[in-house]
Amino acid sequence: MSGGLLAVHAHPDDESLATGALLATWAAAGRPVTVVTATRGERGEVIGQRWAHLEGDGPALAEHRTGELAQALAALGVQDHGYLDEAVGQDERYEDSGMAWVAAGRAGAAGDAPPGAFAFASLEEAAEGLARVLRSRRPDVVVTYEPGGGYGHPDHVRAHEVMVRALELAARGDDPLSPAHVVPVALWAVTGRAALRRAQTALAGEAVLAALGPAIEGLTLPDPAAEPPSVAVPDDQVDLVVDVAPVRARVLAALRAHATQVQAVRAVDGDDGLVGCYALSNDVLAAVPTVEGYRYAPGSLRAHEAGVVWPAGVRPVA
Repeated sequence: MSGGLLAVHAHPDDESLATGALLATWAAAGRPVTVVTATRGERGEVIGQRWAHLEGDGPALAEHRTGELAQALAALGVQDHGYLDEAVGQDERYEDSGMAWVAAGRAGAAGDAPPGAFAFASLEEAAEGLARVLRSRRPDVVVTYEPGGGYGHPDHVRAHEVMVRALELAARGDDPLSPAHVVPVALWAVTGRAALRRAQTALAGEAVLAALGPAIEGLTLPDPAAEPPSVAVPDDQVDLVVDVAPVRARVLAALRAHATQVQAVRAVDGDDGLVGCYALSNDVLAAVPTVEGYRYAPGSLRAHEAGVVWPAGVRPVA
């Protein structure tokens, strides 16, 4: 998989929300892209009356979201996808662990997580399965959440932990079927705080109002006083940015594909803080910023050390 990128996510829709521009940019450059998803999103909060019958029906929602994910990946140009439990080779699926809001914009563990919850899955088993995928695909670059999982969702945090351990296992090269070790560049998806503030401020502007029209009714702006999510880091901790504008149509199409989870997806023009907007089930407007941010995981090889040449649209931050 020379030149390849591998992304690990917790649920269907995370690939588009957290890393959509990177995936689309990589695919548009003709480079291989693999997405590994841990769960099928059985406990997602469903938006709108059209899908209300899926609320609380884990198996039905999982089946539906599997279809949404396939459409989103096609929009992004991703052709290689698999579920983590399939890589592990177990009979039982990893299930969406659910979550509980513990503060504004911050999630924690749900009190009624199912027995098969991914958040409580064996770290070693899950990491061994992912390490097999790494050895098989041999990506140049891997990406997942930062340690806080973006906003604290326990499945996001577990996905981060699994990736960290899988990279350790893959680097050993002790698999008899593929002895050569795999040491890719490792990235975490982050957002610079200044860029986040600029994008959130732009949500209150005329460009967003014009893009949404009547759909803005029932939606609220993010609380400017709320503690920023863990994905928001000091600006000097952002190592790379991906320009969203060249792949905006792909990213917005992918977000629209996740119709049970994402609403009010619009392109926004005429503002330098964002290129689009959307809302989740909490009815709070969110921005599609002009850039996606990433930082190198501690101890990771840098691109020049690994011989990785970034595709057009991926820029190191000076």
